[in-house]
Amino acid sequence: MLTFLAGQPLVLLALLLLVGAAVGNVRIRGVQVGPAAVLFGAIGISALGAANGVKLAVPEVVGTLGLVLFTYTVGIISGPSFFASLRRGWPFMVSMAAVFVVAALLAVGVGRWLGLPMPVVAGTFAGGLTNTPALAAATERSADPAGPTIGYSIAYLWGVVGMLLAAAWSLGHRGDEEPGSEPLVHQTIRVERTDAPTLGEVALQFGSRVTFSRLRHGHADSETLVADAAERLDRGDLVTVVGPRDVVGKVTAALGHASSHDIVDDRHDLDFRRVTISNPALAGRTLAEVDLDSRFGAHVSRVRRGDLDLVATPGFVLQMGDRVRVVSSTARLPEVSSYLGDSDRGMSDINPGGFALGLGLGLLLGLVHIPLPGGGFSIGAAAGTLLVGLVFGRVGRLGPVITSMPSGAAQSLSHLGMIIFLAYAGTRAGGQIAAAVQSDVGWKAAVVGVVVTTTTALLLLVTGRLLHGVAGVRQAGILAGAQTQPAILAFVNDRTGFDPRVGLGYVLVYPAAMIAKILIVQILAGLG
Repeated sequence: MLTFLAGQPLVLLALLLLVGAAVGNVRIRGVQVGPAAVLFGAIGISALGAANGVKLAVPEVVGTLGLVLFTYTVGIISGPSFFASLRRGWPFMVSMAAVFVVAALLAVGVGRWLGLPMPVVAGTFAGGLTNTPALAAATERSADPAGPTIGYSIAYLWGVVGMLLAAAWSLGHRGDEEPGSEPLVHQTIRVERTDAPTLGEVALQFGSRVTFSRLRHGHADSETLVADAAERLDRGDLVTVVGPRDVVGKVTAALGHASSHDIVDDRHDLDFRRVTISNPALAGRTLAEVDLDSRFGAHVSRVRRGDLDLVATPGFVLQMGDRVRVVSSTARLPEVSSYLGDSDRGMSDINPGGFALGLGLGLLLGLVHIPLPGGGFSIGAAAGTLLVGLVFGRVGRLGPVITSMPSGAAQSLSHLGMIIFLAYAGTRAGGQIAAAVQSDVGWKAAVVGVVVTTTTALLLLVTGRLLHGVAGVRQAGILAGAQTQPAILAFVNDRTGFDPRVGLGYVLVYPAAMIAKILIVQILAGLG
């Protein structure tokens, strides 16, 4: 059987993914083992082959393909939130990068003191911070491709458990943390103001965190209109606002009071429908550019992307697969649906042209040599595709070329790429892992891994509370994002009932954490 698998690498890959899927569903104290099971399964099976004199390996080109699929689609998914958070989130990113540098210096110091090769130290750093693209970058950069995976495998377990404990501590010590924003709601308001503000002016007053969907002037029996930003509010008008619960409450107090008449339920004049964006001509366009108001007299009140409901502001950039809630006259809803596409194809179309362009540009960027004293280095395929993915995910379109892809399709490709690369990395290390664990390399890498994870967790907790005044739920989300670890995100979401602050903290730092780890680990791998 082992000999057969050695000659059939694709069958071997399928077996590794199957074993990883089975073991990955195992829950330990409510947390799934997850994709890391593929790595450990691959190490175990390839180690079994080595013990019997058979080399089991997934081809390098297959592993590289999995790597760039993963990093590029992570960039596509994270691009919009990453650039949107730069203005308010850069202090978090800078302090987080500084924490990683401190952890890296400690890893080098302790690793050299213990006599570990630098490729193993680099992999241990990646494992202590549970970052697969960093492992890939270390493998690319290192003179010993198996060394990083050995260190990664040994350090990974505490990398997950240690940061889980830090997140649990943060949740248990919330201090004076303010309550988080609520999910999106709507409220019909009876206007009491007499200064006749426009709907656009009111939205700007609250940071464009709300939108208005319906307006009824004067009497409750008047015709219900689609809300337009230029419409003015008069005393006695009824208007429906959409946004987070806490902000909607503030808007209600600022305009008047909650009305007993809910004009959303009254579908005599207007109706609403969820419509899927599948018209390629609209992908990468803002809602203002799509301009449903002048075309159809329609309005988008919210957008569902993945599992999140988002307020539909004029500057919101649409992606294929977005599900928009459209408010329109009943007669014109079919026209609006037809224009937007309203096909399930929009949720699964990977957009081959833009996908190939982004992947190719990322691979080329990864080949660019960055000169430094002593030789310099290339950022590698992992970092190159991640950076291009971030930009492509943000812009959405370059002329006629759509650069984004539906959230569901990107997440599926990302997961597939990750487990393919983990299978490849595991088979590369499996032949050496048994000897490494039995030798002093095993315990030495474990020591370095504990130092990296523990130092990072403690410094993130301290800097978050003392420098940025962040604690509790949001800090737990930031810890998960800094560790780039979905298992920690799942744990925190489960403990908080999917508090929105968790996801906001996660996406705030995740892309920057990914980039910083990849760059740092390549420097570490190049030291040896």
